[in-house]
Amino acid sequence: MRENMKSAYIDLRDCAGELANAVIEESAHLGVEGVVVDDPELAKNVPPTLHKVAIVAPETPTTLIDQLVDVVDLLVADHSIVEKFEGLRPHLKTGVLVKVVGEETLNLACKIANEADFTFVQFQQDPSKIPLEILLAAADRAQGSIVTFVEDLEDAVVTLGVLERGSDGILLRPRRVGDVSELVRVCHEESASLAMEEFEIVKLTHLGLGDRVCVDTCTRLRPNEGILVGSYSTGLMLISSETHPLPYMPTRPFRVNAAALHSYTLTPGNRTQYLSELRCGSEVLAVSTDGNVRRVIVGRIKMETRPMLQIEARTSDGTLVDVVAQDDWHVRALGPSASVHNITELRPGDRILGHTLTDQRHVGYAIREFLHEQ
Repeated sequence: MRENMKSAYIDLRDCAGELANAVIEESAHLGVEGVVVDDPELAKNVPPTLHKVAIVAPETPTTLIDQLVDVVDLLVADHSIVEKFEGLRPHLKTGVLVKVVGEETLNLACKIANEADFTFVQFQQDPSKIPLEILLAAADRAQGSIVTFVEDLEDAVVTLGVLERGSDGILLRPRRVGDVSELVRVCHEESASLAMEEFEIVKLTHLGLGDRVCVDTCTRLRPNEGILVGSYSTGLMLISSETHPLPYMPTRPFRVNAAALHSYTLTPGNRTQYLSELRCGSEVLAVSTDGNVRRVIVGRIKMETRPMLQIEARTSDGTLVDVVAQDDWHVRALGPSASVHNITELRPGDRILGHTLTDQRHVGYAIREFLHEQ
């Protein structure tokens, strides 16, 4: 996977002792962007690979601010006092804190997000994500970063998916060792992309009856999106959603007529699952022809007996990959430049898109041991 990771920030305020030091150690090894501290002594334990952040409010004691200014890399000040800290120390970056409690403060956050390098936003009183939607829409072309306070990991997942763009960064107060790992994993997943490559068709074989799976998602899929499926963990082919016109029947942009029930598909966390294992509420990855990835929720699967077609292809390094799909022309694979190929019209030499996996799989997890599939 290629990754343009969302920024993970860890809030160490009110976190002390063994837990604080364990979280710092965990953060240092996982690619966390920065840690928020309110204790100058604790800040000394933060390695230089992590940005040290201080968040100050009007009620923060001046003596504490003076100490923090000397040890942090980024000073985030409440919007009402931020002007006091501009140019205070060479190489000290500054950001703005806005607590959104209503329309007036939301409008203020929208204005600041279009001007500041860093805008830290804490939404209060409103449990919905509508204020964040408004903020992200208003600052869509802004050059700075928006960092949003979240309550827990579930809130982080939702926040990163708002308007599909999501917040640029997440600030989480960890409750236990391990929360940092989970937050970084979520940030990676929400911004990951896959390296797509061209597979050359080498053989097609009509197999007779088998059980195929349609994956019906809770998302309207785009014309250049589908899901990755394959018989082998070494390579998966990109099968299109039913967004393209069909005779005799309407389009179903939520559906992918995917492959046989034994086939792998790619799911969040760099895992694979068999299509037969998917259920209402499962998550799979929708993948576009340019490699963009987003998680989508499965609404149901439809498993029915149909004639099956085996499609064999060769990857760029010569590895043979395979998918068994319904033998019907309205099942479509996606190719270079988002071209759409009815699978019954494929011929040897044609090229479609897919993704190769470097590791073998055991119960869906990547493993590094000998495993042969044919």
